[in-house]
Amino acid sequence: MRADWDALAQPAEQISTGQWVGLPVEGWTSAAFPPRQVLTGSHGRVEPLDAERHGAQLYEALHQMAGGANWTYLSHGPFSSLEDWQTWMQANAGREDPQFYAIVDARDDVAIGLCSYLRIEPADGCIEVGFLNFSPRLQRSRLATEAMYLMMRNAFELGYRRYEWKCDAQNTPSVKAALRLGFTFEGLFRQARTNKGRNRDTAWFSILDHEWPQRRRALELWLADANFDAQGRQLRSLSEFAAEAAA
Repeated sequence: MRADWDALAQPAEQISTGQWVGLPVEGWTSAAFPPRQVLTGSHGRVEPLDAERHGAQLYEALHQMAGGANWTYLSHGPFSSLEDWQTWMQANAGREDPQFYAIVDARDDVAIGLCSYLRIEPADGCIEVGFLNFSPRLQRSRLATEAMYLMMRNAFELGYRRYEWKCDAQNTPSVKAALRLGFTFEGLFRQARTNKGRNRDTAWFSILDHEWPQRRRALELWLADANFDAQGRQLRSLSEFAAEAAA
């Protein structure tokens, strides 16, 4: 327990009272609230969610998995009809927090995934990525990683000091994705909430602003065309680039 605490705690200093406090954050004022803007990558875009533009495409893309498995750990869905989905979309597409985005494949301009910023705290410099829902076409794709990279890069460029990822502790694919992308596991919030009538222990992960340059370097090297063969298969894993960046 103590070793984990020491590894995670940020540097501190002792003040005149003999107490230990965090270091001053020089020049800190606030991060910017994320504007609703398109984030463009080489393989797709992260677009502010629009019920009319993305509704039917996302309904089809996100209702393909047997038993609605991609909805299990979310607080909403799956939806029994396009009309029900559109009602949810219209209620949530314009919200500021959570601020929803569609992940659009550049090859055919079709929306194939959903994501959001949430728990947006500009004064504290903290922002979370969540409500992730990736269609089978998006899962384990180059675009999936690129979309998460675009969201991260945008958050840190807006001045955020802490970028969070939280998920149900039983959601093994989400836990693995967070670790692969370079997030640090911080711990479990036991019985943090209930979800669809079941207990949820929430796993917390983060990337801090001073860690971002290293994570960014690894992600950009992995995403580069030089890392993929003619069939689109990776030549080196993201974990390899991350290890090199950390050396």
